[in-house]
Amino acid sequence: MDRKEMRELVREMKRAGVGEFTWRSGEFKLHVRFAGEGSALPAVVAAPLAPAAAAPAAVPLPPKAEAKPAADGRAIRSPIVGTFYRSPSPDAPVYINVGDRVRKGQVVCIVEAMKLMNQVESDIDGVVAEILVENAQPVQFGQDLFRLTSG
Repeated sequence: MDRKEMRELVREMKRAGVGEFTWRSGEFKLHVRFAGEGSALPAVVAAPLAPAAAAPAAVPLPPKAEAKPAADGRAIRSPIVGTFYRSPSPDAPVYINVGDRVRKGQVVCIVEAMKLMNQVESDIDGVVAEILVENAQPVQFGQDLFRLTSG
């Protein structure tokens, strides 16, 4: 799904008064939810990507964050280019800290792209050994965000 299609989807959701939307296509899943008024988050929250019946045609999205061997463990990588956030809002607690045990499927951070908040889930179990990115820092597709050990 390109930027124009995402903007059109958001515009149509607002016009129709739809507050939440999920779309699936193969392995891809897009979940969009509008935050309430006065929220510290931008208007739309999205999770790793998929569609529904009235959704525009989709172009395959980048693969979900993957684990790869890192110096002394495995890394959780950014699935998209955007801005890294450790918590869902400035006043909320961070998702994970160094030393925390992480389970496969657990949300570990958010990467914002085009006002869409993409929840990044771990695809491995492990213990957080290192957080490789500062909060609110820009990240690239495939960039290591966290280093986990099997500990």
